[in-house]
Amino acid sequence: MTFRGVRNSKFRHLYGSPSRKEKCYECIRISTNAHDGNLCAVNPKFIAIITESTGGGSFLILPLEKTGRVPHAVGRVTGHQGPVLDLKWNPFNDNVIASCSDDLTVKLWLIPDGGLKEENQEDALVTLRGHKRRAGHLEWHPTAEDILLSAGFDYLILVWNTAEGTLVKSISCHSDYIFSMSFNWDGTLLATTCRDKKLRIINPQKGTVIEETILQQGFKASKVVYLGDTKMLFTTGFSKYCDRQWAIWSEKDMRQPLRIEIIDSSAGILFPYYDHDTKIIYLAGKGDGNIRFYELVGNAPWCYYLNQYLSGWPQRSVGVMPKRGVCITRCEVFRFYRLSAMKGMCEPVSMIVPRKRLEFQEDLYPPTPAPSSSLTAKEWMEGQNRPPVLFSIQDAESVVINKQMSYLPEIRSLNISTSDETDSKEIQCDRPHPYIKENVGKGDQNGVDQMNGLDLSDRLSRTTRKQKNIRNVSTEEHDVCDPQTTVEMRKIIAQQSEEIRRLHQLLRAEERKVQKMEKQLASLIGNGANS
Repeated sequence: MTFRGVRNSKFRHLYGSPSRKEKCYECIRISTNAHDGNLCAVNPKFIAIITESTGGGSFLILPLEKTGRVPHAVGRVTGHQGPVLDLKWNPFNDNVIASCSDDLTVKLWLIPDGGLKEENQEDALVTLRGHKRRAGHLEWHPTAEDILLSAGFDYLILVWNTAEGTLVKSISCHSDYIFSMSFNWDGTLLATTCRDKKLRIINPQKGTVIEETILQQGFKASKVVYLGDTKMLFTTGFSKYCDRQWAIWSEKDMRQPLRIEIIDSSAGILFPYYDHDTKIIYLAGKGDGNIRFYELVGNAPWCYYLNQYLSGWPQRSVGVMPKRGVCITRCEVFRFYRLSAMKGMCEPVSMIVPRKRLEFQEDLYPPTPAPSSSLTAKEWMEGQNRPPVLFSIQDAESVVINKQMSYLPEIRSLNISTSDETDSKEIQCDRPHPYIKENVGKGDQNGVDQMNGLDLSDRLSRTTRKQKNIRNVSTEEHDVCDPQTTVEMRKIIAQQSEEIRRLHQLLRAEERKVQKMEKQLASLIGNGANS
């Protein structure tokens, strides 16, 4: 007879494997901000970590293979005027990352292959202005390209079309600060938790609330994650006695949870992460030194505890690698990047299913969402919905996700009035010039030496004409964006701007000399006439 105390599961022996020291990222000034956003974001190319800074906000971006001690002079993204609160990589383009900040803005950044090296990046690809208070959370649509949601401390969720920099929808159904957002499998529904202790299911295309219920009774932050295509939700929060607990809900009937369990009495906020391919839920607590994992089943009791990963130091935050970035030859099914709360280090932790044969395991790696959208932003705004595009993780290395961006060349300022219950707002979108493929002006790096034979006015007009030529080329090729020439073009434009400023100064100095000489000549002529 089968022993009934052991449940049959292929994930029963799942365990967490930390990386060696040389595979970690060290000497990082991790942000100490108390906000419960994501301090770390990862994709198969880069790792982004919010860093401590003064006088503004910044985050560090490193190529995934650049492990070890992080150089002090490494480049950072420094375009925000306030602390950065959340980061999210574009699921359909590994070179684009979105960030939100205390400065009320949401920005998109184009990261060149190879990272930023030693130069800071201050110019954003797109700047979205609409929140009246700081923007705290971001979420990309899982199937529609260029659709980004931002939740702010003004109790609003703003839906953006990042390709055009326009506001698609303003959702104002919350009465307090929003703690978390999560899309369902095809992006037709959005679940949110709020400080008013309510769990809501929203139609993001219409901005209407479909279902809502009272969540956990505690006052601390609660989090929610949609459980793929199961039409169930998983929440974490606190009871009225400040005990940490989790609950499973059905979107069909949200009057009572399907199951609710108390974990412990710790004070750290629990972040849930769900892997739809393996049906495993991971719970990582802020300030905890462990990561718990549970297996989801299709009937009562709905969820089984598997095991936990234990560590000797607590974590400040964690980042999660998309499924297409895991190592299939190690039977790795999930990977965390833990930020230390005690030392400036980021440690990768692999979740591994032990198998004797280290080859592709079809039962561990079913078809997973591909880095390709099934909808355009226009189709989604027209009310269409489609399931995500699936592909085999065996083909992940051959997938190209460095797409060219097509943005308008001029700087736009859009005034969009929204008729919400709160009040009208001014939505603005600032755009820089696009990046062009031609190496314009590279032969004029020694511009001062080449123009010594000209007078100042000719030199100034020549530099101005060159600047106009660059703008003309940018206007003609506004739909081309080559990330390889980004840093080089910025250097050229900065050098030319500095040259114009210096030539203006020289011109004013020459004009003062001419005026002085004219005065001296006039005085000499007057003295000669008197004699």
